Amino acid sequence: MNKLFGWERFFENIPKILPYLSVTLWIVVYATVFGVILAAFIVLAELKKIPVLNPFLKVYVSFMRGTPMLVQLMIIYYGIPALIDPVFGTNLNRGWSAVTFAYITFILNQGAFLSAIFYGAVTSIPYGQTEAGLSVGLTEFQTFRRILLPQMVRIALPPFGSDLVGLFQNSSLVFLIGVTDIMGRAKSIGAATKHVLEAYVFVVMIYIVISLTVRLLFYYLNIKLEYGRERT
Repeated sequence: MNKLFGWERFFENIPKILPYLSVTLWIVVYATVFGVILAAFIVLAELKKIPVLNPFLKVYVSFMRGTPMLVQLMIIYYGIPALIDPVFGTNLNRGWSAVTFAYITFILNQGAFLSAIFYGAVTSIPYGQTEAGLSVGLTEFQTFRRILLPQMVRIALPPFGSDLVGLFQNSSLVFLIGVTDIMGRAKSIGAATKHVLEAYVFVVMIYIVISLTVRLLFYYLNIKLEYGRERT
């Protein structure tokens, strides 16, 4: 009778699963980089009170922040092709890879969540500091770079780190639309060998190690920034 958990099977699964970590990490990288850009645009539009665009962005942000990640993934994976294909006679589910839909979903999700973090950081700084910078001859850009940005980074860094960990963990959902990441690979190994526990235990270890590493990194950065502020 086979044991429920075998260390030999556990170590055999490591080289089978580990290469697919790059799929997970690329989702995190794309979502973070383009999410930051999208979030900056949303915050700028909100600060400038653009009449037509601002209400639309508020609805978008509310939807992304108020619905589960899985729902967003399914709506974008199945909903976008359902709307576009009949109009243009295309078949996006065949033309686009599943990971492309994952990128789109996570970028839109991150744009919404990061915009809330960035907007909170911007609005928490008294406007008098901007006026003070302008009054001594600094341009708006110089005032932003020298006075506002350092404070914004210190304020936004802790929630940004938590958001990044959440993004990494939520990326495990992409296997549900056919993306073979570490979770998807673990599932396929379990289906093929009928031994699922060893594969999933290794995946859990990956998530724990990387999540703790990111949290410690941001904790260290936050301490360094706070220490630098105390010395100035």
